[in-house]
Amino acid sequence: MNKHIVAVAEAPKASGTAFQSVALLLQGGGALGAYQAGAYEALTAHGIEPTWVAGISIGAINCAIIAGNPLEKRVEKLRAYWEKVSDSGERGFIDSWLALWPGEEARRFANQFVSAMILSHGVPGFFEPRIPPPYLAPCGPEATSWYDTKALKATLEELVDFDRINAKETRFSVGAVEITSGNFAYFDNATDVIGAEHVMASGALPPAFGPVEIDGKSYWDGGLVSNTPLEWVLSARSDLDTLIFQVDLWSARGDLPRDLAGVATRTKDIQYSSRTRAATDHFRMVQKLRATFHELMEKMPRALRESRESKFLAYEADPAVYNIIQLVYRSQTYEGQSKDYEFSRLTMEDHWRAGHDDAVKTLSHPEVLVPPQSPFGVKVYDFTTPPAVQERPAIPVKKAEL
Repeated sequence: MNKHIVAVAEAPKASGTAFQSVALLLQGGGALGAYQAGAYEALTAHGIEPTWVAGISIGAINCAIIAGNPLEKRVEKLRAYWEKVSDSGERGFIDSWLALWPGEEARRFANQFVSAMILSHGVPGFFEPRIPPPYLAPCGPEATSWYDTKALKATLEELVDFDRINAKETRFSVGAVEITSGNFAYFDNATDVIGAEHVMASGALPPAFGPVEIDGKSYWDGGLVSNTPLEWVLSARSDLDTLIFQVDLWSARGDLPRDLAGVATRTKDIQYSSRTRAATDHFRMVQKLRATFHELMEKMPRALRESRESKFLAYEADPAVYNIIQLVYRSQTYEGQSKDYEFSRLTMEDHWRAGHDDAVKTLSHPEVLVPPQSPFGVKVYDFTTPPAVQERPAIPVKKAEL
């Protein structure tokens, strides 16, 4: 069985908005995660503080830094993390190269060069190649992954106050996969005592990184099953009006590949986008069904309203309203399939700036912070994806049916 089936109820907290709960949901995506840090910087500058952070893989690391620090230190600590992992000593080479040969092709070459360095040397404060390599190691943890992540543990313990996370000032959830059963599990400070190992388990993507053992069970990266914590947060029985910022690093929509490099890039986008919009559309449909039953109950005879079946359905009819704000990173054409492990300082700054700018653009639309007026209402906003490529609803609903 899954460690947790649904999330426990969330308590109302001050968030700087008209909502009783503000959730920040962060996908996995390696080096792309600086986009999430930039988006958070813009949110907090706008006076918005999440009451619940939930993440997968690199999103789990960003969440731990946010929840594990006081409000005034969070952006500073995020910056410290991203500067640490992007300090590979290649900046001088890239700057010189781009000065001599400006343009997209030069940037593509520079990115590929840095990616090759990362594969051979690792990332400071994150991971380093195993010596001896796994194919020369005896059977065991050292034989199942290419890189050692002990440096990440030290980095987390340096930048994250896990006592603060466990004090539950901010709700914190990270997802991982139990290897032998294949079940998805969430580690949540509402029910668990969180440590660095829980964050590392969420980001243990095989075969790059080895499994992380927690309470006698071994876990891999949650992105193998689901790369977004949206459904986990929506499963909470809180009855709270909720504002959700879903910060995605992979776009479900994209162009048809024209070569094998494009195939590799598009494959990753599809695999890790986790169909966020399909989950959102499904939730809107569920809320419509809840609203319809709530209206129907008002017309029922008292005896029918008090029946076991009606009471069960009434419990499921959450009257809360939701705004779901989607921020989706749009990759540059020069990034390619190595974009999730290209940790150069230049690219990190580009990603951070893109997240900041997309969040500022989104928050310039005041309606995103206004709760829906009707009970059970769900409004979804996406100002980062061009209208021409936004997905149609996965579950069309005709008004006449409701």
